[in-house]
Amino acid sequence: MGASFAYTLPLLSIINDYTDEAFTSEHDRFVRGIRTIQGSLIVSSFVNIILGYGRAWGELTRFFSPLVVVPVVCLVGLGLFARGFPLLGNCVEIGLPMLILLVISQQYLKHLHSRAHQILERFALLFCIGIIWAFAAILTVSGAYNNVKTTTKQSCRTDRSYLLSSAPWIKIPYPFQWGTPIFRASHVFGMIGAALVSSAESTGTFFAAARLSGATAPPAYVLSRSIGLQGISMLLEGLFGSLVGTTASVENVGLLGLTHIGSRRVVQISTAFMIFFSIFGKFGAFFASIPLPIFAAIYCILLGIVAASGITFIQFTNNNSMRNIYVLGVSLFLGLSIAQYFLLNTTYDGYGPVRTNARWFNDLLNTIFSSPATVAIIVGTVLDNTLDPKHVDDRGVPWWKPFQHSKGDARTEEFYSYPLRINEYIPTRFL
Repeated sequence: MGASFAYTLPLLSIINDYTDEAFTSEHDRFVRGIRTIQGSLIVSSFVNIILGYGRAWGELTRFFSPLVVVPVVCLVGLGLFARGFPLLGNCVEIGLPMLILLVISQQYLKHLHSRAHQILERFALLFCIGIIWAFAAILTVSGAYNNVKTTTKQSCRTDRSYLLSSAPWIKIPYPFQWGTPIFRASHVFGMIGAALVSSAESTGTFFAAARLSGATAPPAYVLSRSIGLQGISMLLEGLFGSLVGTTASVENVGLLGLTHIGSRRVVQISTAFMIFFSIFGKFGAFFASIPLPIFAAIYCILLGIVAASGITFIQFTNNNSMRNIYVLGVSLFLGLSIAQYFLLNTTYDGYGPVRTNARWFNDLLNTIFSSPATVAIIVGTVLDNTLDPKHVDDRGVPWWKPFQHSKGDARTEEFYSYPLRINEYIPTRFL
């Protein structure tokens, strides 16, 4: 899981509401805002919990077919294109070497020797990050960025914002650390829209993860369970005072395809590291000092892998059907075009194209239609189920249908059972 950009508009809306109010200090303004964000996250989390554990989300996904999944998964990756080369271009002398070095070491050098194959396939990314990070540190220390634009400093320097010096050694987060949450209906609806968007994007990411790991397509009950768990994580984020909610990490799914490592043990160990870094601030700040163009170079590859995994679902449909070409083309294009329109017409303070007298209604619609994957789900599902839906063979339904049930495929239990025998302690209706 990772932070979701879907919460940006509701977040800006909350911040903007307190801009004109008088506070004794800016810290008080911040605390007031974060308490309002907490309340909105707590309420909106129950939307995901109800949709997930009420099995409603799984029932919705029964209207999907491989033809719908193609644009959804593609746009889960392509929809984040702004985090690729546009971000890399802010510091070309760091980002471009990272991109070139990663491609050469991970894809070409591994063929030089049999022993190098496994090492470079799995660890080339870490080696490249270390090398380019050290290069960026040398440029920072040597004064290469002393007389450049502020944006260049923020992108290239390894000591930006004095992260390492200002971070505390130990800080243990705890529930309601900012005070009692503030609940405002006008802000809750915007967060509910973001919760729905994060659920839609997570669903596309789940299909990509299954495809890249060689698993069967996730059944409806697994998708419901996953969205329910995402709601629980949002509830915890609201209690602990996080700024935004989470969604399934597209970058980690791309990493799965890049390194071919899909072990649950890796995820569990990574979780332990994340908890460690969140408590011991100096260590977390150390890794946060990695320049953003390094990550942008990585995203250029990882997000491309995720997008390509979505294209592979088209093999289960009739590629010669003009009906399928129409549904696929319109879903892809409108998913990108509508979301881009909403993003380009959104101001820095969170006002989008929909501007009525009801700010909560504006936030709800602007958030939903700013997500390429969510637009693709809406357009693709409507077209696929209303435009000559009887062509089930062309849509890939015969291949798709067995995976929608828990007993539809013998491998489902192997792929989607809870780890560590957790299922023995959970009521059957929640599995």
